[in-house]
Amino acid sequence: MRVALVGNPNTGKSTLFNSLTGLNQKIGNFPGITVDKKTGASKLPDGKQIEVIDLPGCYSLYPKSKDEAIVLEVLTNPKNPSHPDLIVVVVDATNLKRNLLLFTQVADLKIPVILALNMIDAARKEKILIDVDKMSQRLGVQVVPISARKNENIVLLKQAIADAPAIALQTESFEVSTIAPALISQIKHDVRIKQDYVALLLAHQHEILDYLTADESNHIESLEAANAFQPQHAQTRETIARYDFISTVLQESVKQPPKDVSQTPTGKIDRILTHRVWGFVSFFAILLLIFQAIFAWAEYPMGLIENFFAWLDSIGRQYIPEGVLADLLLDGILAGLGGVLVFIPQIAILFGFIAILEDTGYMARITFLMDKIMRKVGLNGKSVVPMIGGLACAVPSIMAARNIESWKDRMITIMVTPLISCAARLPVYTLLISLVVPNEKIWGFFNLQGLALMGMYLIGTVGAIAVAWAMKKIIKAREKSYFILELPVYRTPRWKNVFLTMYEKVKTFVLQVGKVIIAMSIVLWVLATYGPPGRMDAVEQKYQTADYVDNYSEEELTFMESAEKLENSYVGILGKAIEPAIRPLGFDWKIGIALITSFAAREVFVGTMATIYSVEEPEDDTSTIREKMLNAKDSITGQPVYTVASAFSLMIFYAFAMQCISTIAVVYRETKSWKWPVIQLTYMTALAYFSSLLVFQLFK
Repeated sequence: MRVALVGNPNTGKSTLFNSLTGLNQKIGNFPGITVDKKTGASKLPDGKQIEVIDLPGCYSLYPKSKDEAIVLEVLTNPKNPSHPDLIVVVVDATNLKRNLLLFTQVADLKIPVILALNMIDAARKEKILIDVDKMSQRLGVQVVPISARKNENIVLLKQAIADAPAIALQTESFEVSTIAPALISQIKHDVRIKQDYVALLLAHQHEILDYLTADESNHIESLEAANAFQPQHAQTRETIARYDFISTVLQESVKQPPKDVSQTPTGKIDRILTHRVWGFVSFFAILLLIFQAIFAWAEYPMGLIENFFAWLDSIGRQYIPEGVLADLLLDGILAGLGGVLVFIPQIAILFGFIAILEDTGYMARITFLMDKIMRKVGLNGKSVVPMIGGLACAVPSIMAARNIESWKDRMITIMVTPLISCAARLPVYTLLISLVVPNEKIWGFFNLQGLALMGMYLIGTVGAIAVAWAMKKIIKAREKSYFILELPVYRTPRWKNVFLTMYEKVKTFVLQVGKVIIAMSIVLWVLATYGPPGRMDAVEQKYQTADYVDNYSEEELTFMESAEKLENSYVGILGKAIEPAIRPLGFDWKIGIALITSFAAREVFVGTMATIYSVEEPEDDTSTIREKMLNAKDSITGQPVYTVASAFSLMIFYAFAMQCISTIAVVYRETKSWKWPVIQLTYMTALAYFSSLLVFQLFK
């Protein structure tokens, strides 16, 4: 049996899904789109196993976003692979009048239904008395009071699923055929549909339903014109009729005292957290906590992961015979795998915080506060969280953009988030700033190097806002950008749900994005390791001659040889080839190599510089790298390579360029198309190039 969970946002539907399925979950996408498809297995009391599908939250079957359109598509198309045998409609027991509107729509689809009254514990606290038997009798369905957060009556719900009838027995909320009798009859006959309400929904929304052919959609359009069908008038009549029915049911089965929302705990907290001044103060204080935690808490586990892979590398070099296979395994695959897994702590911490903010109800307040500001530049209130997370890493932040309902707003957020300066840019900034900015204080307090670093972060943020504004004008969307928001009551976070979310996001990242990163890392390793045979042989013979062997230590020879081999590798040849293009930016071929190799990850820039300049010390010790870079002379002009102009030009390039394979991989996964990563790579490269060119020409 396939059971679908349907409900409004913030009704606890996902919590119920976790309670029913636990770790027996699979995350995928609905065919052809990027909307998450969450499925899981659950065992009923009679021992039978069912498949549970957690459909996206929606307010009605008249969709305003891609997520809501999926619900309509799945429930009205019997041929859809996710079409359910049974629907469990999850409603908030403290907000029945609004929640039951969706229930009445779903019930009229004539699929067997169970009504789950979630948050029944909160209803009891508010002294809301629900006569479950009376409500069940009036609606013609099983009604089960549950608390998914506390696992209350989950077994009872499973028993109700086991006992559910195979045919729909629910009461009709009103006579659907009275809305447009002739039109409904014709659609049922011509499109071969049995249910009146499905026919009415097709009349309203045939343009957005993919399972209808173009001919069927055009035919329905002609039937509407022939019957003078007025969609807005019909929807208004339907909604009024449904609320009349809901009011009657609630009057007979529910008793609740009058409630002054402003005097509830939630109302009192909101006086501060949604205040036009204190709301922003509170928000930025929470941001500071998250920002510090992502850096501070992730540092130790990331160090452990890096040390673990360093240990694996040392073990491998001890026991695997030297040769191409060892280099491929250790320098290519193992290094690539380490580059994937080192992101895990940041991803887990960021999504842990997001889950806590969502679970407590505060995320809705953030989006409410920021929407008015963000909308002016083409973003959405919900774009705030991904952009904040971008300060740590763009990869989990782009994944966090999924909760933005509007396709256009979500795409703009994904496209501009990599412009926010992430942690990987920090080693590049600090190294280059230390070369050209004096370590002095102004006004006895502000450190010049610190101000320069802060300026780089501000430049990235301003760039993201400017590009978002431009994309608002360029990207066109058929759907309007609605901002429908419910401010749920505050609750303590469910730690099981938080950890499940962290586990799920980490698993998705490692399995889906990791494969692409490892593959690309291997390609880069091959290009940086091999070159034309004649050139590489000549380098090896050169460092075996007496002139070098007698005058340099073995370690010095190794570093010098590796630097020259890199110059003559395919990547080095490419660096020389692109030098004419990057010369106007103040870069030489060595910087060109670093630009190419750091495409795997921005922080690779420091390691590449260490190899090129034959530095013996570890990559994380930049003191000798600085000395070598300070003394580096341009082979053509004879002038220092790293001047104020070239250093700031390079920092601006890194601020705007797409120097990260993992970001491209995750954008591809989130958009399910190479179109958007290619557009993103193109515009960011162009922005980086011309901004860098401008900076160098001004400062030189």
